[in-house]
Amino acid sequence: MLNKKQSGNGASVNSILGRASLWKGEIHAGVESLRIEGSVEGTIFSEGEVTIAPTGTVKGTIHAKHLIVTGYIEGNFFVSECLEIHGTGCVEGETEVGSLVVDEGGTLQGACVRRGYTKPQSAQHMQNSQANN
Repeated sequence: MLNKKQSGNGASVNSILGRASLWKGEIHAGVESLRIEGSVEGTIFSEGEVTIAPTGTVKGTIHAKHLIVTGYIEGNFFVSECLEIHGTGCVEGETEVGSLVVDEGGTLQGACVRRGYTKPQSAQHMQNSQANN
């Protein structure tokens, strides 16, 4: 699983789970980048970037600083910074993100909550006045 190469965006990839691989259980990637080209059933913990390649699938939970999806993931996802869903990417499940980018063709099916979000006062006021009518 361990290898170092350049990813499509020019960033260095430190660990790769290859196309023909199936990982069941937990992956602790630390701050190093991780690229999934095969399948994972379980939980991924990363303090860095996790990339799900077009051939990659994850069923489970991902905790990451930055998550890039061009494959398929299903489950619960906690992304402290940015979740990027590219044109071939599909995310199904519950997500909590710092920020969200969905390219044309990308799919987000489920619930998405932004970390630290509070409703602006004007939205609160409008909601309260509509409830009173």
